Amino acid sequence: MRVLGVDPGLTRCGVGVVDGVAGRPLTMVGVGVVRTPPEAELSHRLLAVEQGLEQWLDEHQPEFVAVERVFSQHNVSTVMGTAQASAVAMLCAARRGIPVALHTPSEVKAAVTGTGRADKAQVGAMVTRLLRLSAPPKPADAADALALAICHIWRAPAQNRLQQAVAEHTARRTPQAMKGRTA
Repeated sequence: MRVLGVDPGLTRCGVGVVDGVAGRPLTMVGVGVVRTPPEAELSHRLLAVEQGLEQWLDEHQPEFVAVERVFSQHNVSTVMGTAQASAVAMLCAARRGIPVALHTPSEVKAAVTGTGRADKAQVGAMVTRLLRLSAPPKPADAADALALAICHIWRAPAQNRLQQAVAEHTARRTPQAMKGRTA
């Protein structure tokens, strides 16, 4: 499976592509950052993020896009920019029919390092080790994007089984399915 991980941000939007399946060695395909100038108008920054992500999607043809789920921060303007960049990533994927998965920062940290409270250095070190890189990707946004892709590769099989079980349970509980049953 090929996953494009996106660590959303307006100034630096981390992107990383990883190939692999759960239980097998993973391969980094590409890593980078889509940058926008902080002094530019918001609409132009969002357009630049969209254009950068479209280039990554064109070049790497991922099967899935994993985006960091925006969580509440103290700085409202920071969380707004992150949410806007996140929406752009989801829109780019949806436009192409690519499934999108959202993962919280603590889910990603736990998947990659074993603890949801890992710091950026620990995440970078584990990404380096898991992908057999010579050095941690820089800046941290790039390493975080790779961590998102790794997290999705490892978590997707279990999430798919859970979603299938819920769908089957829901189908059994619909009024039509219940018609033939007696109380």
